[in-house]
Amino acid sequence: MKLYYAPASPYVRKVVILLHETGLEPGVERISSTTTPMKSDSALRKSNPLMKLPALILDSGETLYDSRVICEYLDTTFAGGRFFPAAPTARWTALRRQSLADGLLDAGLIVRYETKMRPPEKLWEEWRSGQWAKVTGAASEMEHEAPQFGDSFDIGTIAIACALGYLDFRYPEFDWRDDRPVLAAWFARFSERPSLQKTVPTLQPAGR
Repeated sequence: MKLYYAPASPYVRKVVILLHETGLEPGVERISSTTTPMKSDSALRKSNPLMKLPALILDSGETLYDSRVICEYLDTTFAGGRFFPAAPTARWTALRRQSLADGLLDAGLIVRYETKMRPPEKLWEEWRSGQWAKVTGAASEMEHEAPQFGDSFDIGTIAIACALGYLDFRYPEFDWRDDRPVLAAWFARFSERPSLQKTVPTLQPAGR
């Protein structure tokens, strides 16, 4: 298999965590890619018409895209349902938590694009603040749910850890831990897992 990836992408990180957890990571070829809303990698475009990361090319030649689809494929095909619970109540909880985390990331990326890529004279502060409210609201909801996380290691808690890791990486000035002590303590424990340690987000290497 081949994976289009960027080391800073929290969506890619979800996939790579599962690759580590399933033991597949050494056998997957990584194809470094850079894409923004204005410009995409031409090679990526051929495999994913949405021009987003990650994209996983299967041995059959078929391409899967969207981290949620790729993660479920890896779990169903190689992990025997370890990360997507089969029991209805647990499954819907895990999927809802994944949506909460991905929603935080979606809003956080919009804020980054708005502040880093839009010309200063065209910045829309009301739009930026509205998206940031989603980030802080999602983080507070995670604090509310954190007492129930326990030792759970499923797609919901993986996605939440990736979202919080992205905040640390891209928004270090936002100390989300200040008013969220339970979530902060959980994240510190959860991040000790080897698959999390190996996938801490980094900037794209120069020249790639």
